[in-house]
Amino acid sequence: MKTLTIIILLNLLAITSARSQDISGHWNGTTKRGDKEITFVFNIKQENATYSTTMDVPTFRIAGIKPSATTFTNGKLIIDGSNVGMNYTGVFNTEAQQFEGIYKEGGIEMVINLKKGTIKIEDSKRPQEPVKPYPYYEEEVIFKNNEANITLAGTLTLPNKNGKFPVVILISGSGPQDRDESFMGHKPFLVLSDYLTRQGIGVLRFDDRGVGESTGNFGKATTEDFSKDVLSAIAYLKTRNDVDIKNIGLIGHSEGGIIAPLAANNSKDVAFMVLLASTGISGTELSVMQSKILREFPVKDEVAYEKNTRKAIAIVISNKGESEIKKELTKHYNDFLRPILTSLNVPEKNINTFIESQLKTSLQPWSRYFLQYNPADEIEKLKIPVLSLNGSKDTQVNAKINQEGIRNALIKGKNKDYKIVELENLNHFFQECETGKMDEYRKIEQTFSPTALNEIKNWVIGHLK
Repeated sequence: MKTLTIIILLNLLAITSARSQDISGHWNGTTKRGDKEITFVFNIKQENATYSTTMDVPTFRIAGIKPSATTFTNGKLIIDGSNVGMNYTGVFNTEAQQFEGIYKEGGIEMVINLKKGTIKIEDSKRPQEPVKPYPYYEEEVIFKNNEANITLAGTLTLPNKNGKFPVVILISGSGPQDRDESFMGHKPFLVLSDYLTRQGIGVLRFDDRGVGESTGNFGKATTEDFSKDVLSAIAYLKTRNDVDIKNIGLIGHSEGGIIAPLAANNSKDVAFMVLLASTGISGTELSVMQSKILREFPVKDEVAYEKNTRKAIAIVISNKGESEIKKELTKHYNDFLRPILTSLNVPEKNINTFIESQLKTSLQPWSRYFLQYNPADEIEKLKIPVLSLNGSKDTQVNAKINQEGIRNALIKGKNKDYKIVELENLNHFFQECETGKMDEYRKIEQTFSPTALNEIKNWVIGHLK
């Protein structure tokens, strides 16, 4: 009995220690995904009895992700980032002085042990990124989306502190993005804004809602909601004396290219538009295409796989209640995906995680909106000048198929001023590349092809009023 009492006392001491421990501060951990080491940093803050967290991924130079909730009870830390598609659950090990847990994102599970303290990651060489002091004016700005009751934070760069200048608003692609659109170790919007500002064109770029210094819940927002954030940015620019309000333009990358037409069609203040790697087909058709190209497992029958993918989409966009949709979708994923993954000897636990992730993603407001949205409908309404650029080696958004959709919509809408260019050997982020596959992005030193930058600059300058 003495031994049992000692064990119980030790356990109680461990729990008490974990309870009373101040977990405020930076916690970092490294995990492996394939042959790549990925470092995560969680900055935990405590105010009274409430915790909040911001997440950085220095490996990919991503910072300021804001999970929706953080709890710490009896030595167990839960960082709930369902709003941004992630979750971390860890238990504090008093002997090792670290949280030992699992990080989940999408269908991926990774073991991450978090130790207190900061960590420095050596940056890859990115020669196009500007170094301060810049030869132009830069200002940190804040503006409100009153309808959503959120505050958006960004950076405005102008050729000079004095004067009145044309300004473009940069609109980021899908997923929670900061103002630089940081991804895979690159900052394409930082490079683009620097280049354009040096050419006499002002640029406003801002953190997505719920990211960096912006407030709001990213996970509950749709493409339409993001277009209203852009409208708030336009309204803000109109309040400034240093902005030429007759020359406000939109430049949207990837999903930003389908947000831009929505915003422009609800504003009289957009003078021109640039679509970068934008889609011109419905969300349903794009999702079907991407489900074949981007999936990480082989299938024996592609026809059956597409048929089942379309059935899943039909369930998601049906008019039934969420509980009914979830029930039908759960059954369909178990009937459709489980046998495929089982035949590939994927562990049962991993299959369950993957299906759970698919369900969460499918039921998000963003997914349900996106699958029913056809950007061609909005592009057809555009009466302003439009430039569309896509890379020939883009594996996420097929250039030919999507530019055909964009071209047909502009012709149908009788737009009199547009230019559509497929740029050779460029990927989804307009880097000169070999394969165009996603795992290549980080390895490439170049952030933004000079050819693409020049196309954008020449076209914008040629269309200023």
